[in-house]
Amino acid sequence: MSTQKIPSFDNSLQKTQAWIQELDAKLQWGDLHKSYKALRVTLHTLRDRLPLSEVVQLGAQLPMLVRGFYYDGWRPLRTPQVKLNKKEFLSAIEDEFRDEVGLDAEKVCKAVFYTIEMRVSPGECGDIASVLPRDLRELWIAA
Repeated sequence: MSTQKIPSFDNSLQKTQAWIQELDAKLQWGDLHKSYKALRVTLHTLRDRLPLSEVVQLGAQLPMLVRGFYYDGWRPLRTPQVKLNKKEFLSAIEDEFRDEVGLDAEKVCKAVFYTIEMRVSPGECGDIASVLPRDLRELWIAA
């Protein structure tokens, strides 16, 4: 059995861990699995709200491992969900954490948006903000 490593896999794992650790620190949870869930559900909900071209452009800037769970379960023919407003967006996060009493979905959303802003190009972040409806754009900007 070979013990060789694949550098691109190790690099993606390190970058993904950095994203999740940064998010966990922002949320002050001390629970990396919970922070991973927050990142995943918020990315999925954002992905399902964005136009196809923006979904792909954002995906291209994500670390390989994050990109994998970003696209997991994606149905491009159902994208975007044009009627998805702030309340529905936050509801998707609440649904993922339905067993968490007192979870602040807006705080989670802003923390994930902040993490994306810190790690994705300013141009792409501007493109994302420009296609979001006003109430979601306010969450993005507030992040």
